[in-house]
Amino acid sequence: MLNYEKKGGFFMGYGAVTEKIILELAEIAGASHVWTTEEKREACSRDETTTLRPEERFMPDIVVAPSSAREVSEILQTANKYKIPVTPRGGGTGLSGGALALCGGIVISDERLNRIIEIDEENMAVVTEPGVITSEINAAAAEKGLAYTGYPMSVLSCHIGGNVAENAGGGNAVKYGVTMRYVLGLEVVLPTGEILTLGGKLMKDVSGYSLKELFVGSEGTLGYVTKIILRLQPLMRNRAALLALFADTEGAIAAVPRMMARGGLIPSSIEYIDAYCYVKACEFLNEELPTEGVGAVLLVEVDGSDQDALDNDIERAGELLKAGGASEIYVADTRFTRERIWAVRRNIDEALRVTDPVQTDEDIVVPISKIPDIARGLKEMERRFGVRAANFGHAGDGNLHPTFLKPTDMTMERWQSVEMEIEWELFRMTAELGGVISGEHGIGSKRKKYFAELCPRENLELMKKIKKALDPNNIMNPGKIFDL
Repeated sequence: MLNYEKKGGFFMGYGAVTEKIILELAEIAGASHVWTTEEKREACSRDETTTLRPEERFMPDIVVAPSSAREVSEILQTANKYKIPVTPRGGGTGLSGGALALCGGIVISDERLNRIIEIDEENMAVVTEPGVITSEINAAAAEKGLAYTGYPMSVLSCHIGGNVAENAGGGNAVKYGVTMRYVLGLEVVLPTGEILTLGGKLMKDVSGYSLKELFVGSEGTLGYVTKIILRLQPLMRNRAALLALFADTEGAIAAVPRMMARGGLIPSSIEYIDAYCYVKACEFLNEELPTEGVGAVLLVEVDGSDQDALDNDIERAGELLKAGGASEIYVADTRFTRERIWAVRRNIDEALRVTDPVQTDEDIVVPISKIPDIARGLKEMERRFGVRAANFGHAGDGNLHPTFLKPTDMTMERWQSVEMEIEWELFRMTAELGGVISGEHGIGSKRKKYFAELCPRENLELMKKIKKALDPNNIMNPGKIFDL
């Protein structure tokens, strides 16, 4: 068993990055694509995990940017030979500590694996390398009248390789699903250096075990993805958004099955925003939407290829929301007005950081009907712990992002103690309601200790067996999801 405890500058059980190894890596990727400078290593020392303290850094010993699967294979063979830990890194936008070099070692950056190789119109697929920003895939597909609809909320900054590693989702998941639904094929380099080709431009494949799904959502712990084949959809050029204001969370959430199960309408997005987040975002944007008497908000988007059909869906959605108790409904049917409404949802994180910079945001999933139970539980936790619990997320699939905010008068020492108590209580409540502790951000290092307790023991042991089979020396993104 490898030990992550750092002693004498090195992690017990792992080898050190020596001058000899640096020269070997330079020979593989080219000297100009291997960095040991503090500036480059510093740039790879953090991600966007909110629980990281300002002073916390996880410095790799070296950063390498390969340009091909062959180079990745040779890098991993070298790392495996000398037992050097390896951390895959994309855009660094993760929220679970998944791209942090907890054990030092090598960071493999995807910055040179950044090509869209092909837009295949006939097979409605795109072939891409992992370092492509997800929005660039959509832009390239749109030129062909196609779209990649599995993207997350951070579409403008995240890399598609990171999306695959985390099985990322977002606002469109209620209708279109998450990343895994769109992954048709992968090229993956195992920690021992073998290059696998999994799947292809196929809509069906039941020839043996479906191995590509094993790597989607594995958080970079089983291999390094060097090529991705994604399914594309026809581009829906017509869309509209509705912002519905409710007196309370119960009324807002009750409107979701009213639309989908009883109303027969499947919106592309159904976003939930509590009153605190709504007011904060409006203030941040200087947006003059009504806030008086608003207890919760639903942002509903519908799309389609036919404008007449879309108009009918807009009318139907409005009727269902009104019947569900919405006090006011704003319809945005132009690009400008849609962006204005969506800006409220997209800017919640930034708005909260302005006034509440110390926080922890979570990523729980519960059955849709249990969202009001979570909301009530958060109110009780606010009362007992003396902290604000902001809440927003994807109402259409039960994926919520409760965000706990440190009071200005609370010491950091007290906050760190309370923070852990709050997380334990939230995650246990989530499990009791039939939910899980992450829906799209991943376990990473942030939620690892909670996952170890709440994951069924048999499931956890099977995951460890798979990890040991593919990565016998535990070099691939160690310290994430679980410890061996």
